[in-house]
Amino acid sequence: MSNADDAHSAAERKMQFLYALRSKGVTDSRVLAAMESVDRGPFIKGLFSERAYEDMPLPIACGQTISQPSVVGLMTQALEISPRDKVLEIGTGSGYQAAILSKLARRVYTIDRHRRLVHEARTIFQDLDLVNITAITADGSFGLAEQAPFDRIIVTAAAEDPPGPLLAQLKEGGIMVLPVGQSDAVQHLIRVRKTADGLEYDEMRSVRFVPLLEGLGKDG
Repeated sequence: MSNADDAHSAAERKMQFLYALRSKGVTDSRVLAAMESVDRGPFIKGLFSERAYEDMPLPIACGQTISQPSVVGLMTQALEISPRDKVLEIGTGSGYQAAILSKLARRVYTIDRHRRLVHEARTIFQDLDLVNITAITADGSFGLAEQAPFDRIIVTAAAEDPPGPLLAQLKEGGIMVLPVGQSDAVQHLIRVRKTADGLEYDEMRSVRFVPLLEGLGKDG
């Protein structure tokens, strides 16, 4: 295949990728531009790398998954990120979600309990010159008190309820998006807005995420 054919194939793949996002409800122009600018390929290793551009979750190291792009897009869109925002992500995973956030926010802090995942994500962030991301190995259920408060918080693992420490670290006027549910079979993506009068909850859609676990992973 010639270079011209390669370029045509890549352009067509990107068009199909963006079409799939729009068809699932990702319509925010800044989010679409961010997702167009971040190639999902480098975040997926091994056997599944050829499926990087399909709208499906895929397994990654440490028994974790990389979410399907449409879910990444919908969660990102629900955050309503502005260019001045400081964002906390719980569950670095492959690093793909943090890379998208980095294109929209001033600063991104991302935490994972698996040291290996954080190390691999840092390498990709450096390769892509994403200098506004700080990746940390820690128990994400406690958030990151030393950098609080945050304008936006995103959690990519399911808890029974929004964790108290994370709600406490959310700025008034801030938004948190996370999956909640007691089992991996019944989970709902919700958006929490913190107002002067308390917390407002919106239920968005059914999802399936790995559980939010306390402590560090066995590799860390």
